[in-house]
Amino acid sequence: MRALTVNEVPSTPVVADVDTPRPEAGEVLVRVAVSSVNGFDAATAAGHLQGMMEHRFPLVVGKDFAGVVEAVGEGVADFAAGDAVFGVVMKPFLGTGSLAEYVTVPAGYGIAHVPAGLDIKDAGALGLAGTAAFDSLNALHIAPGETVLVSGATGGVGALAVQLAAAADARVIATARPGAETDFVTSMTDSDVQVVDFTGDLAAQVRALAPEGVDAVVHLAGDGVQLAALLKKGGRIASTVGLTQEAVTEDVTVHGVVADTNAQTLTTLAETAASGALRVPVTTTYPLEQAADAFAAFGAGALGKIAVICS
Repeated sequence: MRALTVNEVPSTPVVADVDTPRPEAGEVLVRVAVSSVNGFDAATAAGHLQGMMEHRFPLVVGKDFAGVVEAVGEGVADFAAGDAVFGVVMKPFLGTGSLAEYVTVPAGYGIAHVPAGLDIKDAGALGLAGTAAFDSLNALHIAPGETVLVSGATGGVGALAVQLAAAADARVIATARPGAETDFVTSMTDSDVQVVDFTGDLAAQVRALAPEGVDAVVHLAGDGVQLAALLKKGGRIASTVGLTQEAVTEDVTVHGVVADTNAQTLTTLAETAASGALRVPVTTTYPLEQAADAFAAFGAGALGKIAVICS
């Protein structure tokens, strides 16, 4: 099959021929229709996960997938050939990723059925970013009327977090450059999103909008300590990028977030997107043969999600 691979890390991924995987016991073989590029994939290729997870070469990169079940391994009962599925590749090693024509995934975690009404392109870009945004908002326990600052709002996770915060009836402040980035962020929801330019004096801009501080922060990019300083006393910050409680003052709470791609969360996100209440922010698509270009575009800071059509 064709797949986006690296033969060592760090290195630049290239599309190459590799063996088509076969499902082991408890696994599902999916013919991938759509995948997408995530920060995890970039970190893998850059070698940042060396020593943290086993790497099996040639290593196929990719976490998100949506497609059709081709076959199932021994003991799989909840999925059958022909089922439309999506999710996130969750294995204890790196190597059999989803930026490929086929992928094998555990049937018990990281996979769910695609509901009626959800476009397959959206399903293929929803899993990891959607779960990270969902878990971040859940960690913050947002109450209606609270002010939430989303730092990193122009990425896939951020664009979804803006929508989820608005759906919780929060007042949303988001970071973006003026122009196209701001237009993208404000287009994510019908709610009024206030945008601050992170290339300027971020603290002054946020304080101008929330003189007493914000109630909560979704930390997806930027200086977490600086962002935590913009919280009210007793405020909360959910960080997907490694901010710890020890780094901030004692009067705010840090929630470290690692996306939990369980079937219940995936199903909730998919059904919300299928209903039209959540927009999956796919801005660009590439064919699999140009997946390396998609990877480069992601690294250059493309808005929202980049989808890759795999079959």
